[in-house]
This record gives sequence, C-alpha cells and structure tokens, in this order.
Amino acid sequence: MLKKDLLALFAVALVSLPLTALSQSHDQLVERYTALAGSKQNAESLVRGLREGDTVTLSRWNGSVMFIPPTGKLGYGNVDHALTLAEASLAKHGITNPTPAELATALMGGNGVTPRSGTVALDGVLKMRAEGKGWGQIAQS
Repeated sequence: MLKKDLLALFAVALVSLPLTALSQSHDQLVERYTALAGSKQNAESLVRGLREGDTVTLSRWNGSVMFIPPTGKLGYGNVDHALTLAEASLAKHGITNPTPAELATALMGGNGVTPRSGTVALDGVLKMRAEGKGWGQIAQS
C-alpha cells in the first residue's frame, strides 16, 4: 500500500511540474524509454507515433502490436507524461519489463494479465487523455 501511495504521489508531483521543466527532445525520450519499450526501435516508434499522432508499432521476436493514438499529435512534454504514467500503471501491477501487448494496453486500455493482480482492466493513459482528462486526473486513477 505504501508503494502505491508513493507511486501516486510521484506521478502527481511529476505532472504538476511546468512543461518546460519536462521538455525533452526526440532523442532524449527515445533513450529514456528504450528499456520500457524493449528496444530502441520500439522506443523510436512510440515517441514518433505519439508526437505525430501516427501508427505505433511495438515488436518483439514473438509478434507485434500496432495502434494509433486517440490523442492526435502530442508535444514532447506530453509524450513524456504519457509514457511515464503508462510505466507507473504497469509497475503498480508488478510489470517492470512489459511485452509490446502489455505496453499497448497500458496506453490504449483493455484487459491485461498481471503477475500481481491476475486479470485487470486498464483504462489506458492515452484513452483517458483523449477523453479530456488532465494528467493529474490520469495519475490518480
């Protein structure tokens, strides 16, 4: 419970910083999220797709998953927010090395199987943002 509270507090603190403090370049974001995405190629696709509102393709040796962000184009600060909150959502359920499908579910919503919670319904960071929710509201959910 303490870990969950700390994670929520961190996420709220993160999204309350001015966007200029979180401003990142494409290359910095790719480097930052390569581990989460599972490869540099996946991180490139995530950052480019979220930035341009275009198809994201996440691949691994056993398959791939594709989605189009419902948010349209995002600035680099918003790309950073979305990926940070998706990472926190996965970590909350014990997933620290997500598959492409798990990462896509954290971003787009849907059911996922987690080691800590079994089958869970994830609301999807990008889906909630597209519905008009602010980053603070998304972090708290």
